[in-house]
Amino acid sequence: MSIGHTLLGLLESGPRHGYDLKRAFDEKFGHDRPLHYGQVYSTMSRLLKHGLVEVDGIEAGGGPERKRYAITDAGVTDVERWLATPEKPEEYLQSTLYTKVVLALLTHRDAADILDTQRAEHLRSMRILTDRKRKGDLADQLICDHALFHLEADLRWLELTTARLDRLREAVAK
Repeated sequence: MSIGHTLLGLLESGPRHGYDLKRAFDEKFGHDRPLHYGQVYSTMSRLLKHGLVEVDGIEAGGGPERKRYAITDAGVTDVERWLATPEKPEEYLQSTLYTKVVLALLTHRDAADILDTQRAEHLRSMRILTDRKRKGDLADQLICDHALFHLEADLRWLELTTARLDRLREAVAK
């Protein structure tokens, strides 16, 4: 996820302080990975340097001065371009799991155990996500569905690989 573009998009509704941006980000996108304040302020500094935001005001308070940021026309254009650019699908052609299976075969270990252990971990994750989906709001449900569909695809791969282990063992031994 592009944190800079996400913060820019949040600024389109109006100027905000860094604290407000962090809170909005965490509420909408950061359920599992909230932003650190330092990450917000370093990103805002970079966006300011590139002319994508401007300081809309500075307020003095009991602590450090609070800057209020506003998106510039260049920032709006940058968000529009980012939104219109499709994400490269993740093809997982060099997955760690595949590497573990092949290395297990190459070193005469039990690759089926690795696949079984991974299957159990995927099923555990799916149960947790299904419970979260059942209790969550629409945004949480959509996020969980995305993750669940990926885990289901992984499970299909695990089953297929298990069925082909003998052939894979022969292929990697050559």
